[in-house]
This record gives sequence, C-alpha cells and structure tokens, in this order.
Amino acid sequence: MCGSGGAEHRSNPLHLVSAWATKQGLTLGQVAVDSKSSEITAIPELLKMLELSGAIVSIDAMGCQKEIARQIIHGGGDYVLAVKDNQPKLLEGVREFFTERHLQDDFADHSCRRHTTTERSRGRNEERSFVIAPLPESMKQLVREWKGLKSIGQVITVTDCEGGHTCEVRYYISSRPAKVGEFATSVREHWGIESMHWVLDVVLGEDASRLRNGDVAENFGFLRKFVVSLLKRDTSRGSLKSKRKRAAWNTNFLERLMFG
Repeated sequence: MCGSGGAEHRSNPLHLVSAWATKQGLTLGQVAVDSKSSEITAIPELLKMLELSGAIVSIDAMGCQKEIARQIIHGGGDYVLAVKDNQPKLLEGVREFFTERHLQDDFADHSCRRHTTTERSRGRNEERSFVIAPLPESMKQLVREWKGLKSIGQVITVTDCEGGHTCEVRYYISSRPAKVGEFATSVREHWGIESMHWVLDVVLGEDASRLRNGDVAENFGFLRKFVVSLLKRDTSRGSLKSKRKRAAWNTNFLERLMFG
C-alpha cells in the first residue's frame, strides 16, 4: 500500500499478505508484514487462520519454502508453488528435466501431460503451454525435504502484440498428481489475483490513499477487498467503477449488492 508510508510507528509502506478464494471471489484473511520481517514469516501466520482441508494453495516464489509446504500438507491441503532463484537446487532440477524433454521430444515417455491455450484480445495474442509431470526419479530425494511433493510443472507464455514478441517460462512444484487441466486452472486462477490488485488501485485508489496511522491502513485494506467481492458478485452490465458509483447514488442497488 504505497501511500501508507510515513506513519508514526511505520516509516515504510504497509505490506499485506492476503488469502484470496479464487472461485468465490472472497478475501479469507490477511496479515500485515512486520517492518523488520518479510512475507516468508507472514504467510505461515495467515495459513494458521485458514481451513486448508481440500484446498489447493497457490503461492508465488516468495512462499516456495519447505516449512510452508509442510504446513499446508499438515493442514489437509495441497500446494502449487512457483519456483525461482530463491530455491536454486530445486529450480535447477525442474529446469533440467523439462529442458531435456524439449530437446529429446520424449514427453510421453516420461508421462508428461500437456495443454495449450490461445487468447486474443485488443491486438494482443497470448499462447500458453502447460506441461506437468510426475516427480522424476532424479528428484525423488527431494520428497524428504518437500513434504507431499508429487509433480513438477512448466508454463511457457508467448505474447505477440504491436510492441513486439515476448516469451516467459515459469516453473512449479505441486503436491497434486500430474493432471494438466487442474494444474492449468490453478496457475491461471492465481494470475487472476493480479487483476484484483489492479482493481484495488484503479477503482478504489488504494495506492493513492494516505491513510497510515494506527491500524486504519490495514483495516481499510480489508474493507476494499470486501467491496471488490461485493461488486464482482453483481452480474448486471457495467464496469466495477460505474457500479461503485451507482451504489453511492442508488439505495436500491446498494441494498442488492449488500444483501443479494
């Protein structure tokens, strides 16, 4: 929350870690990151607040930690964790496996499952290739370190637009079996969180807000997410920004948002 810096007890902007239920469009909880700490210590505190049984928890590379994976499994859930340079040994193993599959074109021989999607919107073409494989023999020793680890995944995103051509490769580990449809859904729904942050900044002006003293920034952070959930639940035509304005001017519409 960029505008929350300079508080009496907090010189830097407030950082919040939130749990977002993608299918329901609800914020299930949030934890403020201590100014002397990081998201790595805040995520376990947030997970303690949640009922994880039967859930698939997706986290960015910051949360790709052995203790976090263990906590999710012990809570009865599963994980899909992005892997980057903060876990070099793990990243090297996953990257080498998929590089070999592409070079030798032997995906089927290693029980890999593949799925490709194509999207075209506003002059922008995106092709995403999802590949997931059961944990290979060369990485089986990692199961002792990464509780519940069953599969590894790769996502290649190729984007063509007027400005040029880009290609991005991401890697993942998961405690779920190698089901490519489920894997693709988990990854895509996690990316949807970015659109929620965009709504918070553009529609509700979160980054521009100068609320900062006491707990007001944290409290309003949760209230804004709650408002986003209410606005997204409405199926009538119009942008979220226009619906917010309608709710301020039309009591009947406000009551429909609040009470269904």
